[in-house]
Amino acid sequence: MSYQVLARKWRPKSFETLVGQDHVVRALTNALEQNRLHHAYLFTGTRGVGKTTLARILAKSLNCEAGITASPCGVCTTCMEIDKGRFIDLIEVDAASNTQVDAMRDLLDSAQYAPTAGRFKVYIIDEVHMLSKSAFNAMLKTLEEPPAHVKFILATTDPQKVPVTVLSRCLQFNLRQMAGTSIIGHLQNILGQENIPYEPTALHLIARAAAGSMRDALSLTDQAIAYGGQTVNEAEVRAMLGAIDQSYLYQLLNALLVNDGASLIAQAKIMEERSLSFEAALNDLAQLLHQVAMAQTVPDSVADDLPEREALLNLAQKIQPETLQLYYQIALLGRRDIGLAPDEFAGFTMSLLRMLAFTPNAAGVQNDTSAQKAPVRQASALLANALKPQNVAPLPEEPLVLAQKNITQQPTEYAASDDSTPENTEVTEASTENSVENNTAKTNVSKQFNGNWRGLLDELKLGLVRTLAQHCELISYDENNISLSVPESQKHLLLPNYQEKLGSAISQHFDKKIKLQFSVGGTGNTPAKQISEEKAHAQASAESAIEDDSFVQALISDFGASIIPNSIKPI
Repeated sequence: MSYQVLARKWRPKSFETLVGQDHVVRALTNALEQNRLHHAYLFTGTRGVGKTTLARILAKSLNCEAGITASPCGVCTTCMEIDKGRFIDLIEVDAASNTQVDAMRDLLDSAQYAPTAGRFKVYIIDEVHMLSKSAFNAMLKTLEEPPAHVKFILATTDPQKVPVTVLSRCLQFNLRQMAGTSIIGHLQNILGQENIPYEPTALHLIARAAAGSMRDALSLTDQAIAYGGQTVNEAEVRAMLGAIDQSYLYQLLNALLVNDGASLIAQAKIMEERSLSFEAALNDLAQLLHQVAMAQTVPDSVADDLPEREALLNLAQKIQPETLQLYYQIALLGRRDIGLAPDEFAGFTMSLLRMLAFTPNAAGVQNDTSAQKAPVRQASALLANALKPQNVAPLPEEPLVLAQKNITQQPTEYAASDDSTPENTEVTEASTENSVENNTAKTNVSKQFNGNWRGLLDELKLGLVRTLAQHCELISYDENNISLSVPESQKHLLLPNYQEKLGSAISQHFDKKIKLQFSVGGTGNTPAKQISEEKAHAQASAESAIEDDSFVQALISDFGASIIPNSIKPI
């Protein structure tokens, strides 16, 4: 017997085995069980998400010898012939090959006759958007009022090209792209039953390359099995897909963080020697930066079984969020413009050098720059002191008179000594400083921390740092210090940049330096826990109010109504 590819061998034959389209399966199942059948269905979605498979399962459900059911038996003659593609009353038409009006008229003429063997005559028209305008017009009347024994199932990857007159006559279902986790789980199940060893990371790579298409994922798996000799390994899959080894990307980012331009170019040359695609490298670099950003913002979103979990969390602590966003934007622009570069190597290395040039506060550059600018700062300070006005700033009402007064007083003030400071200037500056100190003291008095940590957070604009702040419990505080504790389960939030930004926001709020001290442990009575408990209490109260409502009880007892779980929301 000839080999059958995985995409055909493991094509779902019932709604229960279909993966990733629960919203469509639920609607069709309820319609079949309640016998609320429409005469025309339209399935839309990208390639390989199950449009034709759903159409065939629906045809089996309509014509199964056991009756109209959401669970066709799969063993009767009708079900077996539909699975083998030779059921006489299931007509599959490829609209891409039959675009003209004559083919549509012949199809519709045959629809007038009763089915030969089945309960319904089912027409599956694939890629229906390819029909001509005349063909669409020819099918409108039949599509709106077909004979009782006819069901139309249309499928398309481009619903925008289907006339609205056709859309309005169909029950439309939009099939979603497959999630990566759904693809990986399905591949694990298939490879397990096929007794083919695999590495989880290899399946991650295949799911990413499939881009939401289960058929593409199965085709790539077939190719990986052939390439790897009855095994699916990470190294072979990377070589097959031309994917970039993640170790290269991590080394590039680490070289950027330490301002090591030589290592950047060396890594790029190694990648060139291995004939790796630099366009794919920029794409993978952008994906890695996105994962790092997610790890910074929501560390719990990083899957525990992800092979690169530790490396991602490590990078999330090292890279400043603003630097990360800069790298991501440069990677996207570099990938867009790589076709305009003299060659791919030049485009890739220029993107890396651009990241290096715009990296803020690089360690080596910062030290050199500060050393070079020290004399400049000293000279600027001396020049500012020499040019500092010697009297109080003039009032706007009399700029001319006060300016003349300063000019005439200057020789008198400096007559005693060129190096001495004028006496009236000292008084003015001293009085100004006293005034500033008094104002600052008044401000500090009006803004004193009263121990209400949750109330303080409501007054601050924290952005991403709010996650850390809401998981902190106040331990103690005084005029210049605040001690906070973070639960053991949230200690990953104690990133240095988060702590620094939270301290800066609090110091700015109180107009004085407030030192924050963090520890791990405590009782866990954090604002986040308090908010969670309040929401849970409100939800419980809402559910209790609905369940105890006399009108709801009457509906349940008189009409057999039921309360849908998770549909109750507190007001």
